[in-house]
Amino acid sequence: MQFKHATLAFDGAVAILTLDHQEVMNAVSVDMLGGLSQALDAIEDKKAEVRCLVITGAGRAFCTGANLQGRGNNNQMSTGKLAGAALETAFHPFLRRLRKLHCPIVTAVNGPAAGAGMSFAMMGDMILCTRSSYFLQAFRRIGLVPDCGSTWLLPRLIGKARALELSLLGEKLPAETALQWGLVNRVYDDAVFWDETMKMARELAAGPTVALSLIRKLYWDSSENSFEDQLNLEFEAQQIAGSAGDFIEGVTAFLQKRPAQFKGK
Repeated sequence: MQFKHATLAFDGAVAILTLDHQEVMNAVSVDMLGGLSQALDAIEDKKAEVRCLVITGAGRAFCTGANLQGRGNNNQMSTGKLAGAALETAFHPFLRRLRKLHCPIVTAVNGPAAGAGMSFAMMGDMILCTRSSYFLQAFRRIGLVPDCGSTWLLPRLIGKARALELSLLGEKLPAETALQWGLVNRVYDDAVFWDETMKMARELAAGPTVALSLIRKLYWDSSENSFEDQLNLEFEAQQIAGSAGDFIEGVTAFLQKRPAQFKGK
């Protein structure tokens, strides 16, 4: 399926959403965000079938941040005055939808992930990288502050000191260092990267959908909750998971010493 600067494909229960504006290394425009939003609509229309989402970039980049080209061509991010407006009207709704998605997200970082592109990468529940990829908090290079949730996401992933270092200095963070710092989950050689990405995505898609969705919610909400609040949230989530058919299958498979065949129900 083709949208504005975005494509959507399906591999069984895995949806593959590709940022696709290779002329600008997949830099994000309002048009692209519209296409990405339409792609999420299509995913939600197939909610019962889609059990994992992979987000990646076309060509040699994941996403190089906001598209600063094309002044006067419906690009609200080309001037600083409108940058804030574009965040609230275009970027934030997309990020909020990713947070609340019903299934796990794998971000497959196949090249540079800069600025907003780095935030998009960090929205993954599993973040996979090619060995040649890198991350960049590029905002200070053009006199802006980090946005798209990066000041919330980064310190929680790598700590305040390293988050500030990346944001204040604007230096590239190679994939290997990102792995050492705990920003990403896996780094693969470029030649096997996509095969490994799809292997993980299919494994997640074959899992207990209700439980995995609730796990996502528990971890997203945990940083905003007290310990007591989180205990209560775990209790509520466990009741929901325990009433799902996949729980019965999981226990039955365990007792019968066989692999579980989860149905996503």
